[in-house]
Formats: sequence, C-alpha cells, structure tokens
Amino acid sequence: MAGVVGVTAVMALSANVQAADIKLKASHQWPGGKGDVRDEMVQIIKREVEKAGVGVTLQVYPGKSLFKPKQQWDAMVKGQLDVSAFPLDYASGKHPQFSSTLMPGLVKNHDHAKRLNDSDFMADIKKIIDDAGVVVISDAWLAGGFASKKECILDPEDARGQVLRAAGPAFEQMLVAAGASINAMPSSEIYTGLQTGVLDGANTSSGSFVSYRIYEQVSCLTEPGANALWFMYEPILMSKKTWNKLDDKQKDAFMAAGQVAEDYFFDAAKGLDQKLVDAYKGAGVEVVGMSAEQHAKWVAIAKESSYKNFAEKVPGGKELIEKALAVE
Repeated sequence: MAGVVGVTAVMALSANVQAADIKLKASHQWPGGKGDVRDEMVQIIKREVEKAGVGVTLQVYPGKSLFKPKQQWDAMVKGQLDVSAFPLDYASGKHPQFSSTLMPGLVKNHDHAKRLNDSDFMADIKKIIDDAGVVVISDAWLAGGFASKKECILDPEDARGQVLRAAGPAFEQMLVAAGASINAMPSSEIYTGLQTGVLDGANTSSGSFVSYRIYEQVSCLTEPGANALWFMYEPILMSKKTWNKLDDKQKDAFMAAGQVAEDYFFDAAKGLDQKLVDAYKGAGVEVVGMSAEQHAKWVAIAKESSYKNFAEKVPGGKELIEKALAVE
C-alpha cells in the first residue's frame, strides 16, 4: 500500500513539474515598459495567467525583438510563436478580408468599435482567423490620425503630392485616389522614414504616434477627434497549436485574462487620444481635427476606391462591408 501511495505521490509531483514547465512566448512590435497600451495588454495577460496558478508562464518580447511585425502571423500559424499583440491588417496579404478591419470611416468611434466586436461582421472575421490556425484572446481597436512635416492633412487635397505611410491596402488605395504617393512600412519604421526624408507624413494609431515619438519629426497632427477616419483592429492572438496543448483550466485562465486586458484597453484607448493631443501640443506640434464635412469627403473617396476594390476583389468582401455598415 505504501508503494502505491509513493508511486501516486511521484506521479502527482511529476504532473506538477510538467505543468509548471509550460513556458510560452509573447511578441509584439511596440516599446516595452513605456506605457504603450498594447504592451500593457500583454503584460496584464501574463500577470493574470501566472497569478491563476495553472502552470503557465509567459515571456514577453517587445520592440520586435523576437519577430519582425508582419512575420508574427506566420509564426503563430506554424506554432513558432505562442501569443502576439498583432494589427490584423498586417496579415491581409494572406487573408485579404482582414483589410476590412482597417477600412477608412468604417468605425465611427470607440463605442461603435465595441459594438462591432459582437457583430456578424466580426464573427466572420474571427472565423477566418480561427480557420487559419489562430485564436482571439482579446479584442482591441485603436483610433488614429494623420501627421505630416509638410502641411496639415484635413481635406483630401492636402494629401496630394505628399509621400505617406498608410497602414494597410484600404488606406493606401484611398490616399492614392486623393493624389498621395505611398511608401509602405510598419509603424515602427515611421520615425526613421520621416527623419531620412523618404516620408512626408503618415497615418497610424494614437498609441504608435506617442510611443514612437513621431512628434519629434512632424509639424502638424490631425487628431482622431469626433470624426476619426482611422480605426484599426489590433487584437491579442494565440497560436491554435499552442491553444490545443493547453488543458481546460489553462484555456479558461487565458480567456479570463484576455477579458481583463480587453476591459483595461477599452478605457485606455479613449484616454490615448487625449494623451496624443497633449504630447503633440507639448512638443510644439500644431494639432487640428477634421470637421464632419472633411470626413465625409474622405469617405466618399474611400467608397470609390478602397470600398469598391474590396467589394469587387475580395471573396465575400461586399457582404463584409454591408455587415459592418449595418452596425449602428
């Protein structure tokens, strides 16, 4: 009997050691430990999962120190990367439907973005994510705007002749239709692009505008304000290969942690827009906001360029746009 007890104890100890040996890697492109909300979302998930005591630890690699920004999608699909804070449109080359999550004027404000999370539109997007081999842990939408070292970008005519970085094909198509030239790059390279003269301006999220200190290189910021043209879906994702290795308690811990991170982010994202304005004004950058009329001009151009192209060329594109527009 003592032998059986001894074997049982050894087996239990072995199981505990094995559980504690689950060490996962999380990657993202933003600065770590400097207040970026996307880094903080990942850090929240790390803290909450480890606090749950389910035998999982999470090592966070910020600042594109483990994978380059766009490489993270394939790394998750292949199981080489466990967790990422990832701008979904970066994978639109693999899944063109993802461009709808960075479509000019499609998301009106932060509250509208939250309603979209539970819509048929996002159900379709999440099915594509899941079928590709990736799991959504937290939803996150960031507002953004324009910045330029040449002139303020308010009307479409203001972009004419400027070389701009646009986050994703839908914004690129709209800006080209407005007369701009495009130089594509991740948001982590905008600062150098402006500094070296290969860019006149860029659009990106409020968070990236602050985290990358782009205010040091521009003269004018178009803030998101009441008429934000730019919203991007930047969820926390997990490789399905990793997900399938977890037991039920570990999966529950990740989803609970993901909800804590998502709730934090929703409030923080609203505050980011004001933090953006304060940082740029503090740096002596002119800050302007689009009027409803200026916003409408951009959306009209987008509908004849990016919306039209998406509906015609992307499988299911027309239906995705209609489902998104149906959410009030």
